[in-house]
Amino acid sequence: MTKLTEFIESGILELYAAGQASVQEVSEVEFMLNAYPEVRSELNEINIAIEKYALHQAITPDPTVKPFLLATIDYIERLEQGEALSEPPLLHKASKMSDYAEWIDRKDLQLDKPVQDIKAHIIANTSAALTAFVWLKDGAPPEIHKDVHENFLILEGTCDITIGDVVHSLVPGDLLSIPLHISHFVKVTSDIPCKIILQRIAA
Repeated sequence: MTKLTEFIESGILELYAAGQASVQEVSEVEFMLNAYPEVRSELNEINIAIEKYALHQAITPDPTVKPFLLATIDYIERLEQGEALSEPPLLHKASKMSDYAEWIDRKDLQLDKPVQDIKAHIIANTSAALTAFVWLKDGAPPEIHKDVHENFLILEGTCDITIGDVVHSLVPGDLLSIPLHISHFVKVTSDIPCKIILQRIAA
């Protein structure tokens, strides 16, 4: 076995590709990459194999994660810029859209561009509840809540919320509470995005 073959088969290239090589090993690999085309070719093959493995193991992310992460960042920045903490009322059977006029009328909580899929603006995040405006272009995927009660108040547009096998067709002003441990999903039925007040309360 030649020293070149021994180097290639040592595992050091895999460590380098994974970013786990030591400073000394990085220096050694980079010297060999410049000196031997065979080493560069082997490293390219390793990178291709890692990429194929990553793509094979990839999991499609929940489409609600990114919009709520961005909404959380936006909410934190608003608070840092001096926005006062607010405490919207908890949704209940007699809740009306007018109960939330203070937030519905706020210009900074409106859409600033067309909805691509899901958009959210957090109104408040207190010990009692997370309250947010959410715009759905087409809907939201199935999910099951084990530790949070979720309530919806429809503000604009229409949607069907399916809980288990039961479909609830909702229009502006309608309120729906989602029970724990039952799968539910949302399908928008209007030509415009469905805007809702979403409230999550710890179970």
